[in-house]
Amino acid sequence: MSNSSSVSEFLLLAFTDTRELQLLHFTLFLGIYLAALLGNGLILSAVACDHHLHTPMYFFLLNLALLDLGCISTTVPKAMANALWDTRAISYQGCVAQVLFFVFFIGAEYSLLTIMAYDRYVAICKPLHYGSLLGSRACAQMAAAAWGSGFLYSVLHTANTFSLPLCRGNVLDQFFCEIPHILKLSCSDAYLREAALLVVSFCLAFACFVFISFSYVQIFRAVLRMPSEKGPQKTFSTCLPHLAVVSLTLSTALVAYLKPPSISSPSLDMVVSFLYSVVPPAVNRLIYSMRNQELKDALWKLIGYMLLLHQ
Repeated sequence: MSNSSSVSEFLLLAFTDTRELQLLHFTLFLGIYLAALLGNGLILSAVACDHHLHTPMYFFLLNLALLDLGCISTTVPKAMANALWDTRAISYQGCVAQVLFFVFFIGAEYSLLTIMAYDRYVAICKPLHYGSLLGSRACAQMAAAAWGSGFLYSVLHTANTFSLPLCRGNVLDQFFCEIPHILKLSCSDAYLREAALLVVSFCLAFACFVFISFSYVQIFRAVLRMPSEKGPQKTFSTCLPHLAVVSLTLSTALVAYLKPPSISSPSLDMVVSFLYSVVPPAVNRLIYSMRNQELKDALWKLIGYMLLLHQ
């Protein structure tokens, strides 16, 4: 990444120039961040402490909570600091780190959501093979593959992006370092390499989406054949939250990256990026806990235990 000599820092897009609104944005981000820390932290603690939740589904949910924490911690604290201290600057090294970790967590999360769809497919469509196909070793290997693929994907994109010569200033029209906005500063046709990598990434994401869609088509077909009412209810309580999380993550990311240039503007880009980079990590745990009785019971048990300790 030899390009560090030409650009020592980047200027991020400010939410507003009014000091009162900057403090309001800081308070909003702080509330969202603390809620995400608390919610995901409770899920991590509940799954780790309750032996009833030591199953493949909750093991993957624990990994999802970790990735959500990492994702929101990559972008929000810097946005909070900039709003509080009335600055727009981020160092070159800080920008590299932000791109590296953000792409890592997003890539690993999408891989994990695909694995979670497979978990639900096997649990409902092939229940007799569930123990053999999703044993503890297989689950650990799949989770490691999700984290590993996210890391390799991130290193590839980050190295390719920051190897480009930047000669169109250092102003990014975004509240965090995002690859498409960094590519706009490049003055070389070499940026087409990264653009091609992004296209390949979308193709891989689409393949995962097709796999997830196929899994749920099979799941819903199996559910409709269930004779009792309890079976479908339990199935929907575990499958619908995952489907909602996938839909939220995909829809916001697609709008962010595939919206027509004719309707693009800095303010719209900022709102859309906020929706896909901040909202899913903040609300995923709410989606999972609303319909999942086992998880709700474990969370209430954990909260009750914590309250007893403080008495």
